Amino acid sequence: MSAPGGTIAAHGAEIPVMGFGTGSLGNAGEAVAAALRAGYRHIDAARKYGTERAVGDGMRASGVPRAEIFLTTKVSHESLRPSDFARSVETSLSELQVDYFDLLLIHWPSPQMKVADYMDSLAHVKRQGIARHIGVANFTTRLLDEAVAACSEPLVTNQVECHPYLDQAKVLAACRRHGMVLTAHCPLARGRLVGDPVLGEIAQAKQKTVAQVALRWLIQQGDIAPIPRSSNPQRIAENLAVFDFALTPDEMARIAALKRPDGRVANPAFSPAWD
Repeated sequence: MSAPGGTIAAHGAEIPVMGFGTGSLGNAGEAVAAALRAGYRHIDAARKYGTERAVGDGMRASGVPRAEIFLTTKVSHESLRPSDFARSVETSLSELQVDYFDLLLIHWPSPQMKVADYMDSLAHVKRQGIARHIGVANFTTRLLDEAVAACSEPLVTNQVECHPYLDQAKVLAACRRHGMVLTAHCPLARGRLVGDPVLGEIAQAKQKTVAQVALRWLIQQGDIAPIPRSSNPQRIAENLAVFDFALTPDEMARIAALKRPDGRVANPAFSPAWD
């Protein structure tokens, strides 16, 4: 699999450094096709997004062979009981029109169930060969430790919100401790970074966009794979163009200092108690 920027290894998985998110995209099929044609090879979907059919259509429309695409999808927290889990997986296969996922995630930890109660279902899908790799999303450090301990197959990622306004040092340290990649959703804080003066100053100096600087800050940390989303073909291409420049240690530190207590943008009512 040839992906711009290469891949990050974790427990046998080779995860392309830059992914393309598909949540809340009205034209997900067209956007996915545009992303793949632009060079993305990591596509992130989810049952909960309601876009799996469009994502599958976009993959086929792109002309990129299935074997070259690292495809992720997720089982929602409402579907973690064994029979519901199996049904969710079958529905995702049908909607995406594929016969395997490269990565299957638990989308959110269940507020009602213990982590150990659904790790067997996740591991079973990997043993069946339906998912080549497995992981979790939106897990705190405590829940991640529980998941790793309870799962009989290795977890390769924890997908969490991560951007300069949100301090995820504890979660990143936990991922590193378990040999996992941190996949960064909302890497541009849903547009909140755009007017930031520090990012703007660095972007101007680099002749790059604010989004490119924020994404570069993430990938330059070495084991973070951001998954920005956009429906605009120009921005889709721009977000991938982050491998031809580097940030200095001082610039990295200035961006890290932007973290703030109210930085989180994805915080639904069923969220766990965050680190």
